[in-house]
Amino acid sequence: MAKGNIGVTTENIFPVIKKFLYSDHEIFLREMVSNAVDATQKLKTLAQQGDFKGELGSTAVSIKLNKEEGTLTFSDHGIGMTEEEIDRYINQIAFSGVTDFLDKYKENANAIIGHFGLGFYSAFMVADKVEIITKSYKENAQVVKWTCDGSPEYEIETLDGSDWRKDSANSDHGSDIVLHISEDCKEFLEEYKIKELLNKYCKFMAVPVIMGKKQEWDKDAKAMKDTDEDYVINSIEPLWTKQPAGIKDEEYKEFYKSLYPMSDEPLFWIHLNVDFPFHLTGILYFPRVQSNMDLQRNKIQLYCNQVFVTDQVEGIVPEFLTLLHGVIDSPDIPLNVSRSYLQSDSNVKKIATYITKKVADRLNSIFKSDRADYEKKWDDLKIFINFGMLTDESFFDRAKDFALLKDTEGKYFTFEEYKTLITSEQTDKDGNLIYLYANDKDEQYTYIEAAKAKGYSVLMMDGQLDTSTVSMFEQKFEKTRFTRVDADILERLIVKEDAKKVDLSKEDTDKLTEAFKGKLPTMDKATFNVEIQALGEDAAPVMFTQNEYMRRMKDISKYQSGMAFYSQMPDSYNLVLNADNALIKGVLADTEGKGDTISQLIDLALLQNGMLKGEALDKFLKRSVDLLK
Repeated sequence: MAKGNIGVTTENIFPVIKKFLYSDHEIFLREMVSNAVDATQKLKTLAQQGDFKGELGSTAVSIKLNKEEGTLTFSDHGIGMTEEEIDRYINQIAFSGVTDFLDKYKENANAIIGHFGLGFYSAFMVADKVEIITKSYKENAQVVKWTCDGSPEYEIETLDGSDWRKDSANSDHGSDIVLHISEDCKEFLEEYKIKELLNKYCKFMAVPVIMGKKQEWDKDAKAMKDTDEDYVINSIEPLWTKQPAGIKDEEYKEFYKSLYPMSDEPLFWIHLNVDFPFHLTGILYFPRVQSNMDLQRNKIQLYCNQVFVTDQVEGIVPEFLTLLHGVIDSPDIPLNVSRSYLQSDSNVKKIATYITKKVADRLNSIFKSDRADYEKKWDDLKIFINFGMLTDESFFDRAKDFALLKDTEGKYFTFEEYKTLITSEQTDKDGNLIYLYANDKDEQYTYIEAAKAKGYSVLMMDGQLDTSTVSMFEQKFEKTRFTRVDADILERLIVKEDAKKVDLSKEDTDKLTEAFKGKLPTMDKATFNVEIQALGEDAAPVMFTQNEYMRRMKDISKYQSGMAFYSQMPDSYNLVLNADNALIKGVLADTEGKGDTISQLIDLALLQNGMLKGEALDKFLKRSVDLLK
C-alpha cells in the first residue's frame, strides 16, 4: 500500500470546490455520472478505432445506494484507470492558490468538464470518504483502490481483484466510485432524492443510466415489487439529436410532454440544427400560456453534449425567447468549471443571433403557408412576439411582416393591411393617423360603438404588454398616434375640424360646473375635473374620459421597474358635459331643483366606465327606483 499527498499547495481543496467552483451540492451527482459516461464512451471509441480488442460488455452506468452502510456507488464498464493514471488525473491538482487555479482554467473549462479530475472532487461536498476501485482496459492491468478522507492525504493499493465485481458478468475493466455520505448530507441516501436528481441532470445522457429495477403492482401483496428489468433513467437518443425530416408532429408533442408533463399542448415548435460556425441542436416550443406562473415555472433547458447544465439561459438566447420552452444543446457554449453559469464571448452572441433569425424565419414561414391557422394561434403567440419587438430591434425588423393587429370584431391584419384600412377615415386634420384601441370590450362598449358609428375601426389591445407595445408603435410608425377609445370624446380623438364653440355665457358655464362638481364622488387616489363641450343634440349628456398619457404611464408602471412614482399618482378623470343635450339644458334652467338628476347623470357615466361600486351603486339603484315611482 502506498501513501502520499495530493498535489495541492493550498491547505485544503474544499474551500475552493465549495466556494468558487460549484453553485449547489447536488451537482456532484451530475459530475459522477458524467465521468462514468465519458469513460464508457471513450472505450467505445477505442473499440471502433481498433485500439481495444476485448469485449465491450454492458455500456450502462449504474448507481447503487446502501442506506445501512451510508454509501452511494457509481459503476461503469469504461476505460478504467491504472495506478499511474490515478496519480495523473486524481492526485495532481497542482496550483499555488485559488486565484492561480481559477485563472488557469477559466478559459478552458470544457477541457475539465466530464473528465476525471476537478469534477470528481465535487464528491467531497457530500462525502466524508471517497473510494475509487478501478481496472484499466489495458492488458495485464490490475485492480487499484484509491481512498481519501477529504484531506490532501490519500492511500492507494493494488488488489488481487478476485472479489471485485464478483456479482457482475463484466469485471474486466471499469471503475466503481464509492461515496461515504457525510452526516449533514443524509438526504443523498434517499432513493427518491437520487432518482429526482438523476432525472434532472442525466435524463438524456448518451449511455444508459440505471438505478435499481422497474417495479410493478403485486395484487397479492398489494404493494409495488421489483421486476427483473433494469430501471433506466434516461433516453440515450433524445429527439433533438435526430434529423427533423424523419420526425412526426406527434413525436414533437410527446417530447414536449416529457419535458413539461403538466403543460398544455404547444402551439408549434422550431428544430435547431447547425454545424457551422458553431455546433448547436435543440427544439424550442411556443407554449400556450395560461398565466405568468407558466412562464416562471417552465424554462428552456441548456445541455452540453446531452448533459444538463442549467435552465438559466439569459445571455445565451435573446431575452424575449426565454419565454419559450424546450432544449438547447451546444458544446460550443463556454461554461465555468461547475457547468452552472454561462460565460460571455463571441460564440454566445453568434448563437443568440442565429436563434433569433431561426425563430423569425419559422414564424414567417407558418404565417405565409397557413395564415388561417396562424391567426387562430395569434392570441397565444402575441406575448412572445410583442416582447421580442419591444426588446430586440433586429427581431422587430423581421416581425413587422408577420405580427398582427386584431380589431374588436375579431379580424386580423398585418401592420400594412391595417394602415391601408384606416388611413382614409382616421387621419386627422394635421395628417396624423389615429389608431383607436380598447382593452375591455364590455366596459368600453359604448365608446366602441360610437366610434364604429362614425366609420372608425377599433383595435383590441387587452394583453399585458399591449400598453408598452402601442408606445413602441408610435415611435416606429411615422405621424401616428394611438389612443384608447374612451380617452376623450371622439371629436377630439380624431380632430377633423376646429371644435364647435359652446354657446354659453361664462355665468352659465360656471353655474353648470359648480352644480356638477358638488355631486362628484369622493374616491381614493382619484381626482375629477368638469369641462363643457358642444357635442350635438344626439350625443350623450355626460361622459367620463381619462388622459391617454397618464393612464398609459400608470399601466406601464405595473410591469416596469423605475416607474413606481406613476402608480402613486391619483387617477385623473374629466367629466365632459354636452351643452347641446336637452338634459344638460334642463339642469342649467334649474340647477337647484335638479340635484337628483345631476347625481343620476354622474352615476350613469360612472356606471358606463365600470366605476360605480359598493355603496354608491346601491344608492344609484334606490334613486333609480324612486325616480320611476
